[in-house]
Amino acid sequence: MKDLSRNYINGQWVDWSGDTIDVFESGTGEVMAKVPAAGRGEMEQAIAAADKAFESWSESTVDQRLAVLKQLHAGLKERGAEIAETVCREVGMPIKLATGIQAGLPAAVTETYIKMLPDFAFSEQSGNSEVQYTPVGVVGCITPWNYPLHQVILKVVPALAAGCSIVLKPSEIAPGSAYILAEILDGTDLPKGVFNLVCGLGQEVGDTLIKHPDVRMVSFTGSPRTGHLIAHAAADDFKRIALEMGGKSASVILPDADLKAAVKGSVNNCLLNSGQTCTALTRMLVPADKHDEACQLAAEAVAKMVPGNPLEETTRLGPLASAQQRDKVLDYIKLGIEEGATLVAGGVDKPDGVNPNGYFVSATVFGNVKPDSRIAQEEIFGPVLCVIPYQDEADAVRIANGTAYGLSGAVWSGDQERAKKVAGKLRTGQVFVNGGAFNPLAPFGGFGHSGIGREFGKWGLEEFLEVRALQL
Repeated sequence: MKDLSRNYINGQWVDWSGDTIDVFESGTGEVMAKVPAAGRGEMEQAIAAADKAFESWSESTVDQRLAVLKQLHAGLKERGAEIAETVCREVGMPIKLATGIQAGLPAAVTETYIKMLPDFAFSEQSGNSEVQYTPVGVVGCITPWNYPLHQVILKVVPALAAGCSIVLKPSEIAPGSAYILAEILDGTDLPKGVFNLVCGLGQEVGDTLIKHPDVRMVSFTGSPRTGHLIAHAAADDFKRIALEMGGKSASVILPDADLKAAVKGSVNNCLLNSGQTCTALTRMLVPADKHDEACQLAAEAVAKMVPGNPLEETTRLGPLASAQQRDKVLDYIKLGIEEGATLVAGGVDKPDGVNPNGYFVSATVFGNVKPDSRIAQEEIFGPVLCVIPYQDEADAVRIANGTAYGLSGAVWSGDQERAKKVAGKLRTGQVFVNGGAFNPLAPFGGFGHSGIGREFGKWGLEEFLEVRALQL
């Protein structure tokens, strides 16, 4: 068991002797680490350190910021295997995928900002005005457990590039990779106090972070319920907010699409990270006359997703991240059956051949799902696919847009221009057209209850900047 009983405040590791929080290994249910259940005092110390450090870091040069980002990138690459294993054990993503995604993506995103920063215009001329882009101030970062380092990097790297100082509260469910990040940053030329990490429960350290007057922006990724609370709290002193929240994304398969390829692509996306992905294509919309065939193809696809030990290279579907999440997903599967959906594959029974104490759920497919049913409207965050029949293209668009969310989506068609036209009707922040590849330079964020603001690329950097005009 690893002892992480410390916080990182003002450039120093501060030992913690108070209450701790157990971190469980998803595949076995065993305690693998302990982190602080820190309180308001520790968070206030971290905010004070960040506030003091902001004055000098906000005036740092682009070259100084680049130097730190390059050191960070080197550290992420060097410790990639350790990061992958840590996240694999905490979250349950199979090690082969965790190596490429949970460890590889943070390094790749950092590299995009290293390439972007030298050419970013922090000032520009507009008529007789010099328009300046200046760092927003102390940023409070609150991050989730499903992509624990990736979501941290999406906030910390552009915030540092913008000249902001940071206080991070990582998820207590999957905190290990955030500690690795802090260790890497501790070995860089980053001045003390610019980056701080405090681990604890939301009602203590999180509440302090979002309400403190010296925190000028809160960047949050997580549930709409918590995002709602943050938005209300931030309004009291007009903090900037960036909220990346849930999704209930639709994969619209048009009648002229290659049905087999579209179903396979939709299933693979839905089950990535055992469905613990906010952009997961959890609603598959198919023409009514192809519904049964699509369900059969989906059943065949999930049959290949046999749950197993996430540390084994051959595993394609791992456990969920916690007992609480497993139980939530199982309750939704029971609900789907109660709502009258057809159970095509999977179900509530524990998969065979896995550790009985691990948080495993079988890949599950429901057919004949009603668009307004709870399993079609609420984010399950597990390996559950809803197949929904539609009558025509207009009906498909109506169903796709018929939730409170709008984070991601997909359209499949034999005609690329037709697919693009339908994609342009979806009220969502990104749409994958015929399996288009994910682009880390494109803006990422949602409509509606999926969030406010954008991450990745120049849009992610601009979130951490205020605009000032000098009239000359």
